[in-house]
Amino acid sequence: MDKLILILLLFLSSQIFGQASATAVVNTRATVVDPIEIEKTVDLDFGNVISAYNAGQVVLSPDGSRVAYGVQLSNSLPGTVNPAEAVVTHGNNNYSITLPESFVLYNESDPNQVLIIDDFQVDPLKGELQDVLRIGATLNLHANQLSGYYTNSSGFNVTVSYN
Repeated sequence: MDKLILILLLFLSSQIFGQASATAVVNTRATVVDPIEIEKTVDLDFGNVISAYNAGQVVLSPDGSRVAYGVQLSNSLPGTVNPAEAVVTHGNNNYSITLPESFVLYNESDPNQVLIIDDFQVDPLKGELQDVLRIGATLNLHANQLSGYYTNSSGFNVTVSYN
């Protein structure tokens, strides 16, 4: 009988002092940041290039300098030479930049004649809340490239995304 009473007391004491649930208070927060924005301010322009008997390239750096390989550049008639520029508003947040692998320009008089742009380079001039992206690339010319004005009205995409 003593054992039975002892067992009952142990059983009842665990029921009395046992914890069936617990609660914790979790604080909740959220930070809303402005959306990332990009606005083009200057188009990419390789200027005047003199075609050659061999294929060649013109490399336009983000700093605006250009170097020709296999073709010539006219110092007296350089044309308009600009790296592309865009302003990125990022609110002091980190972001990534995506550029195309290549882009096609078409001869205005003969759309079957094309130039390929590739090897895009970007140089962000850092600011606190905004950066200026300067974009250069390589223009690839065929041997005896048909002269004329080459463009592509659809333009190429420069995409910026928060990391």
